[in-house]
Amino acid sequence: LSQDGFRPMRLETERLIIRNWQDTPEDRAFFHEINSDPEVMTFFPRRRTVAESDTLFDEVKRRIDETGLCFYALALKETGELVGFCGLNRPDLQPILADEAVEIGWRMARRYWGKGYVTEAAQAFLRHAFETLKLPEIVSFAVLENTRSTAVMQRLGMHYLRDFDHPRVPDETPHLKRHALYVITAEDWRNRAS
Repeated sequence: LSQDGFRPMRLETERLIIRNWQDTPEDRAFFHEINSDPEVMTFFPRRRTVAESDTLFDEVKRRIDETGLCFYALALKETGELVGFCGLNRPDLQPILADEAVEIGWRMARRYWGKGYVTEAAQAFLRHAFETLKLPEIVSFAVLENTRSTAVMQRLGMHYLRDFDHPRVPDETPHLKRHALYVITAEDWRNRAS
């Protein structure tokens, strides 16, 4: 167990297996695909090279192993084919968010957009966050114009809180600085569940 009491996990939903990344050429190639696709990365400051993607892949895998928190691989139950990632993560955005804040985030390969996989995976993570980890709230944020992501947040029952300028977005991409912050509390989750 990590110092937070979190640990790596494997979840299943109706259509998905949620698992840690495996150090295979297939997992690495897919991870690079979604981190370099211009359309998938429209609202991010840059696309990642293979080397940058591999470095991030190793970091994500290590953080899941050590803390249980980060972005897990999403695979189709029927075929094992990877479709994207989703997970709970410490965003490290002080002073905008508290030290102990946990976000939910996701990224999907373009060919799997519009099939409800993100919402399905994110609901499983929220259930895990509130019922197993007993977290008080989960946040999520996206560039203001990223209506595809904010629509998912709304479908999950998250509420708009405020806008903020993301401190790690470089000045060279000012149009990506302004973010919308959403939140769902454990009480919100219980009310929705009932």
